[in-house]
Amino acid sequence: MSVASEQSASTADRWESPQADRAVRAKPIFLPFLKTVAPWLGGLFLLAATITTLDWALGWDMQVVSRARTVFALVYMTNLIRYVVAAGGAFLLFYVILWRTGWITPIQKKLAAAPEMRREIFYSISSLTIFAGVGVIVYLGKASGVLQFYYGGNPLVDYYFWFSVVAMIVIHDAWFYWTHRLLHTKLLYAKVHRIHHQSHNPTPWAAFAFHPVEAFVQAIILPLAAILLPMHPLTVIFWMLYMTGMNVFGHLGFELFPHWFLRSPWRRWHNTGVHHNMHHRCVSSNYGLYFNFWDQWFGTNHPDYYAEFERVTAPRSKGGDAESA
Repeated sequence: MSVASEQSASTADRWESPQADRAVRAKPIFLPFLKTVAPWLGGLFLLAATITTLDWALGWDMQVVSRARTVFALVYMTNLIRYVVAAGGAFLLFYVILWRTGWITPIQKKLAAAPEMRREIFYSISSLTIFAGVGVIVYLGKASGVLQFYYGGNPLVDYYFWFSVVAMIVIHDAWFYWTHRLLHTKLLYAKVHRIHHQSHNPTPWAAFAFHPVEAFVQAIILPLAAILLPMHPLTVIFWMLYMTGMNVFGHLGFELFPHWFLRSPWRRWHNTGVHHNMHHRCVSSNYGLYFNFWDQWFGTNHPDYYAEFERVTAPRSKGGDAESA
């Protein structure tokens, strides 16, 4: 698919194509999963089974092995709850309640089809396995003293605590932008990132719909940052809450900011729902996660981003059409 043709094509034509709708309904889920994701998950399971077997067969009885299994299970369940509450709550509120009332309109003219949502859920739940694996890495790093986590006291009254929360968000934003651009190189896009871009009209369920390699790349930033940045566990919780909220917002399919939001350069530093939705449609622009600094500095904002935001957020008439300015 040519990037130039992606950008020059009419968004309205893509939104309303019946051929595209039929293609979505005919798109298989399990065969691509078996070819791309299953081997990686199988390799992770085989590695864990081998370590556990050796620990039992050789009589090592290493406490770290049994604890790693517990950590994996706890992290997986915690992330599953986080995903279901955040993505499911957003879906219930916007797709089931608010959209049916006519109070809000989606960014794209048609909402994603049910098969697309099932695929997003399927791949997201698979990604949680990788996140749990990185949770084990964090546990091992903390146990070995490599990662700098501190405890005790009331972190909410500590200036450094709030600095570490902001620092983690800024670090992750930079990490996401540059790894995201790397994932859009020819080889990695075809082999890895294309799975996420199967959602041309993403829903909240797409928040974690990644190839295992991409899931690992995005999750590994936590232990990498903790090597140099001392963090309280509450720092991780605050960062994850912000990250999950912005991730769901970027894939929501509805814009939450008002129509005047981008009219001041002082507000353009923060990304919008339209920003990431356009990335899924147009592919080769709008790479940022939380902030728009990197896209502005390196000229990777879509040229129609501001105009598209104005179109989506324009006040609606009673008939549902945008009112003229």
